Amino acid sequence: MKCPFRPQPLTLILCCAGTFAAGFAGQGSAQTTGPFRVDPALLGLPPAPVRRPPAVAPAERPVAEARPVEEASVETRPIPSPPAAVAGRDSGPREDSAAPRQPAPTAVGETTGPAAALPGAKTEAPREPAATRRKPAETVAVPAPAAETGRAEAPPGATRRDAVAEKPSAAERSATRPAPQRPADATETPSAMRAAAADSSPGVGAVGDEPEGSGSPPLPLRVAKAMVPPPKESAVPRPAFLNADQISGVVDREVLAEGDAELRKVGSVLTGDRLTYWPVEDEVEAVGNARLQQGDDVISGPRMRLKIEDQVGFVEQATYFLKKQSGQATGADADARWAATLPADQANTGFAAPRTMSLKPGQTRLKERKPANQITEGRGEAERVDLEGENQFRLTNATYTTCKPGNDDWFLSTRDLQLDYDNDVASGSAATIHFLGVPILHSPWVSFSLNNERKSGFLTPSYGSTSDSGFEFTLPYYWNIAPNMDATFEPRILSKRGFQLGTEFRYLNSAYGGVYSGKDLVEYLPDDKVANMDRWGVALTHNQTFSDGLSGSLIYNRVSDNNYYTDLSSQISSTAKTQLLQQGMLSYGGAGWWTATANVQTFQTLQPDPKNPVAKPYRLLPQITVNARQPDLYYTDSAFFGQYTSFVSPDASKVEGQRTVLQPQVSLPYVTPGWYVIPRVGVNVTYYTLSDPTPASVLPNSISRTLPIFSVDSGMTFERPSNWFGRDYVQTLEPRLFYLNIPYKNQSDIPVFDTGLADFNFAQIFADNQFSGWDRVNNANQVTTALASRLIDPASGGEIMRAMLGQVFYFTDDKVTLPGVSNRKWDKSGFLAAFSGQVWPRVYADAALQYDPGSQQFQRYGLGARYLPEAGKVLNATYSYNSTASIPINQIDLSGQWPISGRWQAVGRYNYSFKNDNTVGSGTSSGGTPVEIVGGLEYNAGCWALRAVAHRIQTTETDSVTQFFVQLELSDFSRIGSNPLSVLQRRIPGYSMARPMVDQGLAEQ
Repeated sequence: MKCPFRPQPLTLILCCAGTFAAGFAGQGSAQTTGPFRVDPALLGLPPAPVRRPPAVAPAERPVAEARPVEEASVETRPIPSPPAAVAGRDSGPREDSAAPRQPAPTAVGETTGPAAALPGAKTEAPREPAATRRKPAETVAVPAPAAETGRAEAPPGATRRDAVAEKPSAAERSATRPAPQRPADATETPSAMRAAAADSSPGVGAVGDEPEGSGSPPLPLRVAKAMVPPPKESAVPRPAFLNADQISGVVDREVLAEGDAELRKVGSVLTGDRLTYWPVEDEVEAVGNARLQQGDDVISGPRMRLKIEDQVGFVEQATYFLKKQSGQATGADADARWAATLPADQANTGFAAPRTMSLKPGQTRLKERKPANQITEGRGEAERVDLEGENQFRLTNATYTTCKPGNDDWFLSTRDLQLDYDNDVASGSAATIHFLGVPILHSPWVSFSLNNERKSGFLTPSYGSTSDSGFEFTLPYYWNIAPNMDATFEPRILSKRGFQLGTEFRYLNSAYGGVYSGKDLVEYLPDDKVANMDRWGVALTHNQTFSDGLSGSLIYNRVSDNNYYTDLSSQISSTAKTQLLQQGMLSYGGAGWWTATANVQTFQTLQPDPKNPVAKPYRLLPQITVNARQPDLYYTDSAFFGQYTSFVSPDASKVEGQRTVLQPQVSLPYVTPGWYVIPRVGVNVTYYTLSDPTPASVLPNSISRTLPIFSVDSGMTFERPSNWFGRDYVQTLEPRLFYLNIPYKNQSDIPVFDTGLADFNFAQIFADNQFSGWDRVNNANQVTTALASRLIDPASGGEIMRAMLGQVFYFTDDKVTLPGVSNRKWDKSGFLAAFSGQVWPRVYADAALQYDPGSQQFQRYGLGARYLPEAGKVLNATYSYNSTASIPINQIDLSGQWPISGRWQAVGRYNYSFKNDNTVGSGTSSGGTPVEIVGGLEYNAGCWALRAVAHRIQTTETDSVTQFFVQLELSDFSRIGSNPLSVLQRRIPGYSMARPMVDQGLAEQ
């Protein structure tokens, strides 16, 4: 007989305590629809309040016979139908499909059809009555589960899983099952069906059935705008959904799905040619085109076996793609004001990138924050992938890369690899990095961060070459001591000099109601083969704040010899350093309106260039400074400055002494929105106690100086709307007048401890003293005039450009000078002019000049322009000239970063000093000397970038050092080679690191 039905894929839903419902996929139920309700425990919610009905005497309770119930099928025509679904665990006689049956009414709290087993699924609109919605004969009604009267009642508080564990044996069930069977054509009246449903045992009904005797109403299902994932941990078993062309097996023991099989459970989707599922163990085996998807993670292979909810299992001959997002630490976040920032030139190898650490005042434990919304992607192949729990993967004979699918320019091959996404750490053994099909680096072990988090382990090695030290190779080791403490050990091999060991130690913590942090760096090079001596360098820094406004700092820098920096160019220095600071400072500012500081300061002075000796500064042993200000004291702005300094000379032939400075002042500001006038009166009192080492010296042992100071500062602000290049702005005009009067006093007997001539600029022309330091105070009877104009964006308030012009008019001659410096020879200063701002879209300009009207010459000027159309594109050009400096300057500086072809871009800088007397290179070349040259190329291939940079710098008048950097950056993994980024960021203004870009062609696949 030919079957009149077309084969349909079957859907099997396994849920809760082993109950199931099956039917043809895509067909609707022929039963009448009742309200959807579900047990709150299935959704992980607390049980609803118990509302018990009024007590009924035992004799008055209706008695219902417990026996299997078969529902009537709904048909439209008397044609042969396929065998009806089994009503209970043991199949009863089949019903005659030709006999029409009425749909069984649904009791309150019951659910009908397999849709009830989908917690959180989309709820369909109410269906039409069965009488008006007739289906062909292939529609098979979903049977309700049979009642089992012999099942033991679960104790109070027991879960459904416990009920499953305590179910009676098959013999006990058969003893309680009614022996008589109904004939095939027997029908069931609605009243009998309701009676049977009322007598069903708890834990046996479909999803949504209310346990017997609970007395609590079921929880109704409501339509939700979005699907909420179920909780990860729940005592209630979650349902599993099977869909395949053919489903067979033993209920509650083993289910076999064949032909485009699919299993869904708790956010996991498993597909394959054949699936075998064991409900009790919650274990599934997939054979043939097996594919597991959990969120964005996908693992596929010919065979896999898995415990779904525990996420424990294995996949053979696997191909994997893992996409994870960094989590957030629980607890209150630390205050961003106490964040310890990393220097811009910090090397980021990808193996152990440091994390920012932050603390609140008084906080005793550090809470770390991972980068928000940071996504990491990794993919590859493995002989076997073992799933060892959520976010835990172990790979055997595997490859790993962060390139997009279809791009294997680089990958890491390992014998075994552990991916721990809870801690964002990966570790393995027998690792080799392959680049463009060529192995370039091998290590017996590997350990790297999956999300740029810091961890202990070896960092990527760096190598390079310099003209002074030869080939260099460094293999750093990073030690993550604690969340607020770490150390880096850097063994360094210099082919010409020997072996050097460097150590950097960092810490951050809270104590005594405040915060302390520090960084210590020590380097040691025993028996330098070139210098024939032991060489070392130390750089220590400690900063600490205490409660009640007390703070302190310690700085100590020292090296073994004068040429340490120029020869080794180490991480703690730059070749231009000649004064190494050694300082201890303690400050108090808890009063709010006054502060006090105690300072002890000395220097190590280096002499790297014998032709240009460096003067040794005085030591401050100690220096105590007090500052106070009351901005609203009887309508005045009152301030006080006091300082005591003991000067000790490192040169025994120089005079030493103590200096005390007291300077109170009072101003009476009158400020309105459009103009202001601020008269001010003060007095400078200075006292010296000297000890001259020269016996024949005529200097007095004590000197005092008292000078009154009077000034008036005034200004106005005018505004008007303006339109430039088609845009509206607010233009300002701001004239300013500053009058200063200080009487003259002879100061030639006062030694010069820490005083020099201040730079002549717009800040200095409005200052009281043209000298830096207190050993000289100029006489003054002068007026400073200035005019400024600005363009302001009316929408944001940002300043677009600014132009300034200023000049000082002297009414008396300048009589106070430094030793060896001549007096001023004119009655007015040179013109100062400056401009800064945006002159064209993406074009910025800076200009400053000083013009001498007496000699009709420019004494100094600087011109600069920058073109910055977008990130990764910048061009800079500046020219500097200064004839008044101790070493005249006449230099041009060109730098930039620009794409040249496709993925290639060029970086470079050229700083050239022209020939001039007393300038750098004046004795070596008639045409001048290049001070610094940087040139390099960078290739960006999407998931990797290659940089090659050469750097030459003039360290002294006759010596220079050349360095070569080659670095391979593997996106989100590592950087291999010597790091040129610190050089590029410091030497090329506006340089932006070109992160490996996403290959658009690959991304579309």
